[in-house]
Amino acid sequence: MGERKVDLAHLAPAPGARRKPKRVGRGPGSGHGKTATRGNKGQLSRSGSKQYRGFEGGQMPLHRRIPKRGFTNIFRRELCIVNVGDLVGLEGEITPDRLVEAGVVKRLRGGLKVLGGGNLDKPLIVRAHGFSRSAREKIAAAGGRAELIPAAARNSGES
Repeated sequence: MGERKVDLAHLAPAPGARRKPKRVGRGPGSGHGKTATRGNKGQLSRSGSKQYRGFEGGQMPLHRRIPKRGFTNIFRRELCIVNVGDLVGLEGEITPDRLVEAGVVKRLRGGLKVLGGGNLDKPLIVRAHGFSRSAREKIAAAGGRAELIPAAARNSGES
């Protein structure tokens, strides 16, 4: 085979990769005349026909047959969760913004809550919007302090 020089000025699709679009409704000689590949009769053969998502041919759709359940609290605050064991590699005072910078937390939602998973072996000052009882105990046992960020400052940390 002859070697072809290919550069950006002479790019072309591979032979057979590009096909002409199917032209429907162009007479009987085309093989796609008369009904133009739509079949015979019915809603889908008509022009301008649309069906919404979940349409079941007039049968009561599934999303209307199933009963509504539960309750969605529109005031729910989604807290970002961090375990005590995740704080081991950090030094000094730990705040929600510092955890984002360090990459421990991707982004703060409605606040930061520290849970008691893992162990802590050095004293840390941890400032968060919430602590579990076991997290408070582990931080205090390591010689650190668990400081609660007041409720007024909660909304300022959202992003």
